[in-house]
Amino acid sequence: MSDQTRFLLNESDLPKTWYNILADSPVPPAPVLNPQTLEPVTPDFLSVLFPMELIMQEISGDRFIDIPDEVREIYKLWRPTPLIRARRLEKALGTPAHIYFKYEGASPSGSHKPNTAVAQAFYNKAAGTKALTTETGAGQWGSALSMACKFFDLDLEVYMVKVSYKQKPYRRILMETFGAQVFASPTERTNYGRSVLAEHPDSPGSLGIAISEAVEVAATSGGAKKYSLGSVLNHVLLHQTVIGEEALKQMDLAGEYPDVVVGCVGGGSNFAGIAYPFLRENLKNGQRTRLLAVEPTATPTLTKGIYTFDYGDTAKMAPVVKMHTLGHGFVPPSIHAGGLRYHGMAPSLCALFDAGLIEAIAVKQRPTFDAAIQFAHAEGIIPAPESAHAVRAAIDEALDAKAKGEKRVILFNLSGHGHFDLTAYEAYLGGQLEDFEYPAKAVEAAMQDLPQVEMPA
Repeated sequence: MSDQTRFLLNESDLPKTWYNILADSPVPPAPVLNPQTLEPVTPDFLSVLFPMELIMQEISGDRFIDIPDEVREIYKLWRPTPLIRARRLEKALGTPAHIYFKYEGASPSGSHKPNTAVAQAFYNKAAGTKALTTETGAGQWGSALSMACKFFDLDLEVYMVKVSYKQKPYRRILMETFGAQVFASPTERTNYGRSVLAEHPDSPGSLGIAISEAVEVAATSGGAKKYSLGSVLNHVLLHQTVIGEEALKQMDLAGEYPDVVVGCVGGGSNFAGIAYPFLRENLKNGQRTRLLAVEPTATPTLTKGIYTFDYGDTAKMAPVVKMHTLGHGFVPPSIHAGGLRYHGMAPSLCALFDAGLIEAIAVKQRPTFDAAIQFAHAEGIIPAPESAHAVRAAIDEALDAKAKGEKRVILFNLSGHGHFDLTAYEAYLGGQLEDFEYPAKAVEAAMQDLPQVEMPA
């Protein structure tokens, strides 16, 4: 065990490959379905939205996929990211546990999202794409893709969930600084946006609605624009595994191995990014690390959602996938963890959770911000509200170890900083945040509008 606090890798340690969980998962993936026919999608259907290289990554069974040199060169602007032992937090908690965090807020846009944004922009540029559309919740994804598109000279339209557009103006300004056009969703720019506003003029928006608008713009562009997604899909989670691959090397430098790996979950990308390489070690090399996904009680997709086929967006234009879902019509409460408000979850993660290989818990908003403040006071980093859910769970794990008088090695992914999220902290400090638990009855009601998928026995 090392007495260091920071565990740093050199550029030469930057992973040369992404890890594909589909190669080792004991759970066969469910088919992705065409939303119109409910038949398995074809590459031709997906090619309206994505370049072929990303489509092939989506279905690949290869364990490792090479990272292009052009992508690795841009990664070097911030990767490898530091692994830090939270010694001051350990002392404040009085715990025998050792707490480590992988700090993805070291990236230029402040989160883990550039790991896939740069890759997706590269593959689109290589395929001749001129412009992209996307959605964003809290703005972390939109910020990352705006930067990546500027690197590869691509135009970008961002449909930002309206409540976040209002809560987080500096995220919008950051995107616009990189040349993106940002619109508060639902908008008057799309058929679907207009239909939502006609029925709900004061709609706060949702990720499902924003996805629908971005998909509509790409699908009706005649090939002029492609669509880019920041979470959920296999190729997105694949690109994020650089986080866990680096963390494995860094835990070796620390002379320890995690008993539990923790990450927040909204669509699943940052959690999968750190957890999937450790899951590989569980499956292939006999390790027994617990993998803990943490979500808000306001959007309890894994902990209350139903595991079934559902549309990926509200307008039923995106592919149908099997996932834990709150229903594609879900409009979340206006919690400040905007990146965790998706109605569904990454299909590969859902299958692994359903098989008992991953754990999940839901935490309330105010205790989450309590933990974020405690972490900031000890370690000097203000976490993004999304990342604060992982901080809450890591602290609770450390306190549990204290109560039981046992050493426990805890690793969590601090997936972004909260410098552009200070309105959330202002609301917390002013006593304006409320806890909200999404009711199970609302989930049951939403299940009445699911696609009727008949799978062969």
